[in-house]
Amino acid sequence: MFIHKINDDLSLKLIELRDSERVFELTDKSRGHLREWLPWLDFTTKLEDTTEFIKGCLKGFAENKSLNSVILFKGEIVGVAGYNNVNWSNKTAYIGYWLGEGFQGNGIMTAVAKTLTDYAFDELGLNKVEIRAAVGNKKSRGIPERLNFVNEGCIRQAEWLYDHYVDHVVYGVLAEEWNEK
Repeated sequence: MFIHKINDDLSLKLIELRDSERVFELTDKSRGHLREWLPWLDFTTKLEDTTEFIKGCLKGFAENKSLNSVILFKGEIVGVAGYNNVNWSNKTAYIGYWLGEGFQGNGIMTAVAKTLTDYAFDELGLNKVEIRAAVGNKKSRGIPERLNFVNEGCIRQAEWLYDHYVDHVVYGVLAEEWNEK
């Protein structure tokens, strides 16, 4: 089992099938909160949906295409974060994340995104990390902004969100910029 300790209260653990129940429970309890910005909530209605998601994560990890982890805060799974995709040709990782309702405001996701960025550059030897967020999702956008990612522009109608399109802001940071800090 892979665990990466961030601080005394916070760790990342490679997602496993045995996490299915807790991840589904957290998803289900946070459904209204998460649905505002995540397009997959209506397709995650039973435990088996989360189990299939985790199987896909494990397949992506085995194929060296992604790395998804659960976020442990004080020993409890509170969200999911990782590289939704790693483009080895261009040496770029794409970070995605979500946090259960009630766990925001503790600096969790900023610390997680910083750790994933460090890992991408220091351990994987990548050149760039990207985070994308809907224009109106101020909380999610605040994470790359706090970490001094560069706003690289807007992709219009980047994602269908149940009954409307949302534009995405693309944030990026290069290894040389990150290592200057």
